[in-house]
Amino acid sequence: MKPEFSPDKISKNTCHPNMAEFSSENGVVMRIYFLSNTLLRFRYTTDGNFEKDFSYAIDTNHLFHGITYACIEQDAFFELQTNALKLEINKSDLRLHIKTKEGETVLNDELGFHWSKNQTYGGNTVMMNKLAPSGEYYYGMGDKPSQPNLRGRKFVNWAMDEYGFMRETDPLYKCIPFYTAVVHGKSYGIFLDNTYKSHFDFACNRHDVVSFNAEGGEMNYYFIYGPEMIDVTRQYTKLTGVPELPPLWALGYHQCKWSYFPEAQVKEIANEFRRLDLPCDAIYFDIDYMDGFRCFTFDEVKFPDPKGLVSHLATLGFKTVAIIDPGIKIDENYSVYTEALSNDYFCRRSDGSYIEGKVWPGDCNFPDFTKPEVRSWWANLFQYLIEEVGINGIWNDMNEPALFEAEGKTFPMDVHHDYDGHPCDHRKAHNVYGMQMTRASYEGVKKFIAPNRPFLITRATYSGGQRFSSAWTGDNIATWEHLWLANVQCQRLCLSGFSFCGSDIGGFIDQPPPELYVRWIQLAVFHPFFRTHSSGDHGDQEPWSFGEEALNIVRKFIKLRYAFLPYIYTTFYQYVKSGTPMLRPICMYDQHDADTLFRGDETLMGDHILVCPILEEKSTGRYIYLPKGSWYSYWDDMLLEGGKEHFLIYGLETSPIFIKAGAIIPNFPSMSYVGEKAINEISLHIYFTSGTTTSFLYEDAGDGYDYETGANNEKTLTQISEANTMTILQETIGQFSPEYKTYHLIVHGLHKKCNRIIVDGSEILEDKMHFENGKLSITVFESFRRLEAEI
Repeated sequence: MKPEFSPDKISKNTCHPNMAEFSSENGVVMRIYFLSNTLLRFRYTTDGNFEKDFSYAIDTNHLFHGITYACIEQDAFFELQTNALKLEINKSDLRLHIKTKEGETVLNDELGFHWSKNQTYGGNTVMMNKLAPSGEYYYGMGDKPSQPNLRGRKFVNWAMDEYGFMRETDPLYKCIPFYTAVVHGKSYGIFLDNTYKSHFDFACNRHDVVSFNAEGGEMNYYFIYGPEMIDVTRQYTKLTGVPELPPLWALGYHQCKWSYFPEAQVKEIANEFRRLDLPCDAIYFDIDYMDGFRCFTFDEVKFPDPKGLVSHLATLGFKTVAIIDPGIKIDENYSVYTEALSNDYFCRRSDGSYIEGKVWPGDCNFPDFTKPEVRSWWANLFQYLIEEVGINGIWNDMNEPALFEAEGKTFPMDVHHDYDGHPCDHRKAHNVYGMQMTRASYEGVKKFIAPNRPFLITRATYSGGQRFSSAWTGDNIATWEHLWLANVQCQRLCLSGFSFCGSDIGGFIDQPPPELYVRWIQLAVFHPFFRTHSSGDHGDQEPWSFGEEALNIVRKFIKLRYAFLPYIYTTFYQYVKSGTPMLRPICMYDQHDADTLFRGDETLMGDHILVCPILEEKSTGRYIYLPKGSWYSYWDDMLLEGGKEHFLIYGLETSPIFIKAGAIIPNFPSMSYVGEKAINEISLHIYFTSGTTTSFLYEDAGDGYDYETGANNEKTLTQISEANTMTILQETIGQFSPEYKTYHLIVHGLHKKCNRIIVDGSEILEDKMHFENGKLSITVFESFRRLEAEI
């Protein structure tokens, strides 16, 4: 296939510190930025002039500030070298060949960069073709509802409201143009930082070619080398940014419906959670809390005393989260509208008129969140909800942006945006509109919730949006297929740098049968964001809505979530500190095992817990592939060998959960909500194995910012087992003083009772030990550094 335009032979090359530039005879210029030994950035211009360098995706605080490199001219190519990579640039057409420093091929251009003229809007459609060798597989791309391995698929990045989306629906709400590839045991990633509508083809149209293109702007992409998948995602995530630590309550269970009203119903829901001993931390207000769907207002009939209601819920331990959409009702008696109008904060069309569109309030105008003054104004609007009413978190919806009764379900393409001083039309701003709305909301919540930490949730976003908000997967359906989709989509978002994610448990549309709701809860217990949400049109979807048997099972699993909170919070800290995804498909755990590359059911939450949901109706068992290592079945401590498939039986009351042998898993005591009572004891579940293994525990106050000045702990827990001894070492870095003084240690997988246990030099009396069914329980009344057991 001959492209319309492509580079000619190199006419000039220049080497600068951290950057090399190559010009072709027909005016193409390619710049290569050496950000680290494994992170390269490529920019192309077709007329010798680059756009002003600006990106919403890239975190201004990222750590990749450039390295030196070597440039060697060969007969047919230039070779650029880092300590990890060799990059060959073909003199005849600028095509690239990327190798390891040992000379193994990682990535090869096919056509490489090429472009065509956009006859409708002007400018170019910029394109890139790479070779897709046999045995190369692809992962990531955000919330795409497709099989885990993307080879043979193609996708569009264009934020789109898709009510009741299905498997393979594309495009969808989020635009994250980043993928990871695995080829012959090595992994790399590509991030196309271009906000125009983009297209990715993973060897679909041509079986040996991967292509990506954008309908405007520059060809501007990053190449990230691992060689491990987890290192590719870590680098991408650190490049585009990580969120701050959430308040601990945000990791608890949340309950939502479209909509809970009037206030008597909200109180009834809250009381029922506490009466039935169902842990829950947050209740949501959907659009019906507003006065005629006007943002930042309350309906005085449905909610005559919002401050009193929120205060009452707080006495029961509930935080409150309120929805805010971008559409501002056209109403001259509505102060939010008149303020925006007088300050020219609304988006305009090419003829100077304001963009009007119908959403929930009726005819609306829409703020231009790509303008700094608009974001500041929007942020200040949250003072009423947060400082006066007492709302704890904000939920941004409809921010693709979505319009009713509009062609393409969104803004016309001639709508203008400020784009932070880089004016453009909607073709460029569409995919970041939701992200910039969430950014403005985040700034407001952070300002007024202080000294506490902000919590937000969004439906639409772009790469880097994880800095501002959590996300859910959108308007799903109460079907078994959507249970499968929830599992895959959340894994894919985590692979794409966006770990704080979850789905509408049970399905937003239609009502799930009890079995489906139970199985969905069992999956979502291990999703970072844990919320039931439903449309309300088809019946109730609270945990008690499905009968006594389902209620008892759901209660057990929600309580399990709260027991695992210190582990999940630790996993979130690892995400914030290192960019490590919270959910990790087993191909990320072991990309060298070919049996992991096509599987999407099994996933790890953090370092040590593997989950594999039951995804079929009336199923009482399933085949499960356990990756390398040994794994304890959570419910019965059966030790299973990894690197193979097992068929295991699970009734509705249980689900497949496995703990990696050697892990030490912290658990909290029972609670109805975060902060209900002082945590006087923490349990450490120690899963015995031979050799040396390491686990990690992070702890701080769970809210506020004292952790930034040293009031936190990073605890390394090491298990050393050899011959007839087991040693547990605890090393603490930090200055945080937790409430608990007592450790309850439970050692799983022992074959006999310990003869002697010594903690920090003092022997534990026999009446402080209990051994039964392979479990040894020990209570230690002070923090310990070293525990030694003779076994």
